[in-house]
Amino acid sequence: MLWALAAGLAVRQAVAVLRLPPGERLLDLGTWTGENGVLHVSGSLYESGKFTGTPFAGLVLKPLGRAAEQSLGVAWTLGTLLLVVALGLVAARALPGTVSRRTRLLAAPVAISLLMLSLPVRNSFHLGQTSIIPVLLVLVAFFVVPGKRGEPGPGILIGLGAALQPAVLLFAPLLWLTGRRRQALTTVGTFAVCTALAWVALPSDTWTYATRHLAGAGLGENADSIANQSLHGALLRFGLEGPLEIALFVVLAAAVCFFGLRRAARYALDGQLLLAVAITGCVVIAVSPTAWQHQLLWLLLALVGRVGRRASDRPVWPAVVVIVMTLPGKMMLPNMTVLHPVRDNVLLIAALAAACLLPFLTRTSPYFDRPIQTVYARPVAARWRRVPLAPFWRRLVSRPNLLLELLAIRVGYSVYQQIRAAADGGREAAVAHAEQILSIEKALGIDIERWANHAVVKVSWAEDFLNFYYTSFHFLVPLSILAVLYVRRPADYRWVRASLAFATLLALVGFWFYPLAPPRLMQGLDYIDTVHGPQDFANPDYGALTSVTNQYAAMPSLHFGWSLWCGVVIVMLAPKLWMKLLGLVHPLITVSAIVATANHWVLDAAGGALVVSVGFGLTYVLSGPRKLRRAESMLELRPGVELGAKPEDEKEPGDDGPGGKGPAGKGSGGKGSGKGSGAMTAPGVRGGDTKSAAR
Repeated sequence: MLWALAAGLAVRQAVAVLRLPPGERLLDLGTWTGENGVLHVSGSLYESGKFTGTPFAGLVLKPLGRAAEQSLGVAWTLGTLLLVVALGLVAARALPGTVSRRTRLLAAPVAISLLMLSLPVRNSFHLGQTSIIPVLLVLVAFFVVPGKRGEPGPGILIGLGAALQPAVLLFAPLLWLTGRRRQALTTVGTFAVCTALAWVALPSDTWTYATRHLAGAGLGENADSIANQSLHGALLRFGLEGPLEIALFVVLAAAVCFFGLRRAARYALDGQLLLAVAITGCVVIAVSPTAWQHQLLWLLLALVGRVGRRASDRPVWPAVVVIVMTLPGKMMLPNMTVLHPVRDNVLLIAALAAACLLPFLTRTSPYFDRPIQTVYARPVAARWRRVPLAPFWRRLVSRPNLLLELLAIRVGYSVYQQIRAAADGGREAAVAHAEQILSIEKALGIDIERWANHAVVKVSWAEDFLNFYYTSFHFLVPLSILAVLYVRRPADYRWVRASLAFATLLALVGFWFYPLAPPRLMQGLDYIDTVHGPQDFANPDYGALTSVTNQYAAMPSLHFGWSLWCGVVIVMLAPKLWMKLLGLVHPLITVSAIVATANHWVLDAAGGALVVSVGFGLTYVLSGPRKLRRAESMLELRPGVELGAKPEDEKEPGDDGPGGKGPAGKGSGGKGSGKGSGAMTAPGVRGGDTKSAAR
């Protein structure tokens, strides 16, 4: 199944490229074969300003460009696919530690699928293979070619990669620091020979590249473009330029090289050679004058590093890498000016973290293969025998990782926005559905929208209050509740978060299949849009507001649905009666606001209540009741407890951890040992019993 997924993604990428108009696909090929391409220019390679490779790349790839021209670009695309497949196979082969044959078989299609989905590879399909070839040459040099210290083969391959991308020459210090000095010298020598060969064949181009376009700076896009995820590009985006910027860049680059290469050498000697290669590649990203998006594959390799002593923390770093490498920055962070420096440099920040900051575990750490096990909460017995239907869906007692949680919420909301905006069935269908809703409400005697709308308009303070409430509390209250539960009641946070996610997904289905015009967009019915002002009904898109959001995403009303979710959660979890009553006020005011401002029909609120009810029901059916067994729920109230550790009476010799002998703490046999020193383990978890949990 995984191989089928990888093959499907590969076919999808090829079809997506070949279906583009001729002027928009294979742009890198166009720099060779186009009207002003390199193949048709008798003068300098850089005369057109579009070719971004080194002179050696121009010398070697001209024949490939001619072959691609003759094959109408199909071979070019298939060649990129084959390079990506080869890259994934070599990366899967290079996994650190003792890995079973089954794991290696699964790792290859997973690696290829991640590569296919990553932004660098997706860009490489039209920006060219020269960004993939250096990475592949380095991986082949380290993991495929016989790498005995006296053999020059790996150094030759890395030198060729450096001739295509000069910053790859930083792998020579890695070879030197790990004792492969002859291969390091071979790398430098191969790079020098290739550069000299390009100088002899293309002297003017080599001079131009060395003096004006070192490492591609000034070629392609401007160096201060967001696409340039290097330290040089970040400094330019911060407004620095001239000698000050160059001096600061040199200092920072030297510091990154010093710390990053030393860390890479340490992990290489530790037996994690793929992680060492990835760290060095992240150094290459940071210190190269230009690191375009299609040259950032090194960062994807860094997900093999293991971060965190707990098993529950292990997926955080790989998940962050996958999110950063597959989604644009605007999906990860909101469009706020204060966050622009982070959003515009998120790939560089991730690369710097991998190169210099993240405490990847060494293989000598007791937690490398045996992390602290996760304690899972067990709900009380359900009323129905078949609940939960998904027994593998287990809730953790501890709170989830904050960084990963914030990324998941932001990415989920970005996806929700995009699907909501795309679910536009057109004005005609939306108006027809609105007429259906209005007729049903008249039959039921609940068509109060026009009366409420005009009644509120006559009272200015009521209109201002409801307008403010409609625009302000929709996100503020749910996020506040989630934040409080995250801090105070993490197990309940996981349960109610899932119910909110289900309700939102169900609402998207309604938006897609039932576009509905709200009362304010119904021409001739005398509704007053108190929030947005008068609409231009002569314009089919009703002015500029349509470009911001899908105005026909009215059924169901998530304004009311989310407010009802807030009220239910507060009633379920609030400890005081006055808090529960206050929680009920929010949905009551919200339903008044959405109807009185002419933004929703009454039945839209009923639809919102329905999806929220189904969301809670699905969460209950799949994961079981919200309430937990008392002994387990008390675990989250004990600060400083190391969840998942073995009790003292069941620890094996050599076990390390809190209170054990090893790097995690001092021996427990001294004064600090006693009845209260045992680690707490929930009932039903291996290595624990009810008595230890009660302690």
